[in-house]
Amino acid sequence: MEKLGLRRATDLALHLPLRYEDETRITRLSDAHDGDTVQIEGVVTHSEVVLGARRQLRVTLDDGTDSCVLRFLHFFPSHQKTLSVGARVRVRGELRGGFWGREMVHPSFRPAGGALPAALTPVYPTVAALPQLYLRKAVLSGLNRADLSETIPAQFLSKNLPQPFCSLREALQFLHHPAPDVALSELEDRSHPAWQRLKAEELLAQQLSQLQARRVRDAMRAPALSGPAMRGTQCTLQEQLLERLPFRLTAAQQRVGAEIAVDLQKKIPMHRLLQGDVGAGKTVVAALAAARCIDAGWQCALMAPTEILAEQHFRKLISWLEPLGITTAWLTGSQKTRQRREMLALIESGAAGLVIGTHAVIQDKVRFNNLALAIIDEQHRFGVAQRLALRSKMTDDGQEPHLLMMTATPIPRTLAMSYYADLDVSTIDELPPGRTPIVTRVVNEARRDEVIARIRGQIEEGRQIYWVCPLIEESESIDLVNATQTHEALSAALPGVLVGLLHSRMPVAEKKAVMGLFTEGLMGVLVSTTVIEVGVDVPNASLMVIEHAERFGLSQLHQLRGRVGRGAAASACVLLYSTGDAPRLSQTARARLKAMVETNDGFEIARRDLEIRGPGEFLGARQSGAPMLRFADLQTDAELLAWARAVAPVMLDQYPDLAERHVLRWLGGKAEYLKA
Repeated sequence: MEKLGLRRATDLALHLPLRYEDETRITRLSDAHDGDTVQIEGVVTHSEVVLGARRQLRVTLDDGTDSCVLRFLHFFPSHQKTLSVGARVRVRGELRGGFWGREMVHPSFRPAGGALPAALTPVYPTVAALPQLYLRKAVLSGLNRADLSETIPAQFLSKNLPQPFCSLREALQFLHHPAPDVALSELEDRSHPAWQRLKAEELLAQQLSQLQARRVRDAMRAPALSGPAMRGTQCTLQEQLLERLPFRLTAAQQRVGAEIAVDLQKKIPMHRLLQGDVGAGKTVVAALAAARCIDAGWQCALMAPTEILAEQHFRKLISWLEPLGITTAWLTGSQKTRQRREMLALIESGAAGLVIGTHAVIQDKVRFNNLALAIIDEQHRFGVAQRLALRSKMTDDGQEPHLLMMTATPIPRTLAMSYYADLDVSTIDELPPGRTPIVTRVVNEARRDEVIARIRGQIEEGRQIYWVCPLIEESESIDLVNATQTHEALSAALPGVLVGLLHSRMPVAEKKAVMGLFTEGLMGVLVSTTVIEVGVDVPNASLMVIEHAERFGLSQLHQLRGRVGRGAAASACVLLYSTGDAPRLSQTARARLKAMVETNDGFEIARRDLEIRGPGEFLGARQSGAPMLRFADLQTDAELLAWARAVAPVMLDQYPDLAERHVLRWLGGKAEYLKA
């Protein structure tokens, strides 16, 4: 029960069936067709344990109109006792043709007798060793005990809703035990009014909790980063940085930079998500925010999910900020003790205005002098606890640091309205000038030689190539072998060309050396697992080959494709796919590859990704904290979401006690995570 999250009577009441079984009627065997799932009642005329390749219990049941065989591959003495010759039993299962005539394999059964149930029988989500019979009794008990009194005032239930609602208790009682004449399609697609009531309740709980989190944060205090500390110069660090940049900011970068600047001047902690497509220029916006923070005399921390990405940021930001007199500290798990000690001293003394690193930034030994701005790149790759840990690094009691989260996976509008309702969202919706469009092609593994010939042509033109192999944790060793073999094969096929290999198990120094050779243009081909997914910027790379592209998620494919097309040369992405033993690709894999060919737009990619995967998978690590929607669907329930967004602020203002009870009923303690 603990595994299923069933701790309270309310949890049991909200534990809804996966499907239903119709045990309200008895079907005569003579009226049943092969493939039907039916309930029959009859007398056992034969019962024996058959020994063979597999020991099995074989029972013949006669209902007076026909007979069928019941086969059990796993059985206990109690089965044999209940199904002994002469016993009258009620059996439910799928009827099908078999070697011994019509049969049912592993049907459910019980002694005949007693009235037929008046409602469909629920089948609940469960775990091993928790039988349906026990769960049904527990849920019924929870349903009877739970406080299901109304928490939504009546005027809201009758306002702007697609259809009138029954009460919450009526909705739950119906969904646990629906009448046999209900249209099954309405239960399966969740369009029945009882389902609508539950989805509206759930969406309202989510909106209320997000709004509560925002209001709690609005009551907190943060340093107002309004102007430069005493520096002996009239020119701010931001202005100096803009003067030194070798490019002009796009209009979108200027707009989001201004939005962040306004937030940083307030005494309320900023909680902003900066989203933009791959290569849209989020790093420079983050650098400008960091400059504003440091100029006001405070420290800024930037945390990235991988060492490669953290180092990319480190190199870029040092080149921009060091000439302005800003000291930057660098923290990773692989640092030598002496270097680490030096960095920790710089951070604690406040000499380091900017701190860049991986998870190492949030370790206990790291003590900031006066942290005021925390920047988290690829925020969906971090768990809620990690984000909270970074925010807790501020040493000034009673104050919170400003928080800027960045993502190259744009958030579709419906997600922003629900899961990210507590955030302010800034969007860089244009790419810097000079980015060449990337042509994407889907190619069968059988044409691998043609792809290698294309690589040879690109190298002759002085270009560089990425070749990415999948890395899946469950089969990491197999996939590393795959990457190693690919590296050997390409080295043999491209004599005279330096082919490098990069994967997560390599020592850090070796990774740096390989990336250094590729970045400097000395290496023609880089064979890599997905460690290059984000952050790697080599303008001379013009071709990306992704092997076993069918194994990758859509967002990941788009991120990888964004590693090319960063220079003036025409760029391409080749998606090599293999069907393995299957005759064709799965429908999901085909949908992903089709989307990649049809669009380069990260926002459209994100919309399709949400369609394919649903919000739970799309959000990744955030689901460890954000209350996931169990019942509502953001695409089909947009009208209910709009209703919940409109009702939540009014309810929080006018009925705060009911709002609190509503959130507690639906989310329990999970709403705490919204702080992150």
